[in-house]
Amino acid sequence: MNTIADNCPEECDASLLGPDDPGPFEVYNPNGQAPLVIVSDHASRRVPHVLNDLGLAAEHFDKHIAYDIGADTITRCLADRLDARAVMATYSRLVIDLNRQPGDPESIPEISDTIAIPANQGLSEQQIACRIKTLHAPYHGAINREIAAVWHRDGKPPALFSIHSFTPTMNGKDRIWDIGVLWNRDPRLPLPLIEHLRRWDGLHVGDNEPYSGRELAYTIDTHGAAGGIANCAVEIRQDHCATPEEASHWADILADALRHILTQEGVHEVENH
Repeated sequence: MNTIADNCPEECDASLLGPDDPGPFEVYNPNGQAPLVIVSDHASRRVPHVLNDLGLAAEHFDKHIAYDIGADTITRCLADRLDARAVMATYSRLVIDLNRQPGDPESIPEISDTIAIPANQGLSEQQIACRIKTLHAPYHGAINREIAAVWHRDGKPPALFSIHSFTPTMNGKDRIWDIGVLWNRDPRLPLPLIEHLRRWDGLHVGDNEPYSGRELAYTIDTHGAAGGIANCAVEIRQDHCATPEEASHWADILADALRHILTQEGVHEVENH
């Protein structure tokens, strides 16, 4: 089947990422021994140099529209705690959102949270295809490879765990959760995780809040649910994980839960739900 990315010329890779730009993903702790692959779709606020910050002021890259605040540190710390490997995005969701289907009109937003993105206005099909080929496809290819490598090593599938963060208010309404667990049909990771998190005094835990894994979960659906691999995502409130100390604390909380969950019967089997 022909895709948008198939229409991208070979030279688009070089034209989007220059010699001073990093690659489209980072594999952190690549020799991790845990039966787990962690992913972070929105870990970075970086923009390829050729796109000139997408025409935005520097202040916009301190906001949620550009990246998930705290996700980078939480992902690295959690990978360290569990000795797990992690696949992390290296470019801003404003360049292309890796947690959306390629070609989705919202995957390269012209406007985000009322802010117009100048370099995303009126892109041609070829320009869209170039971002998919250069950034989106390699990131998801890396996730496939890490899952396959752990599966081959252990003789059974790893679990897949995705880390995001969310704004404390949206559309003028406060969001009361400290952390939300997002999932669709496979309960093996999310339900025991929710149960564990709710044991922490004062922690307000959302079950498919403030977003629902039944509505938008491209990465865990593609690499987890589609293959019958246990999976879920977490969303952590940004004002609770913005500092290195806060992010490290969340990694401790998640590691404490996952150490137990990953040993449970059935977690490392292929199950279609």
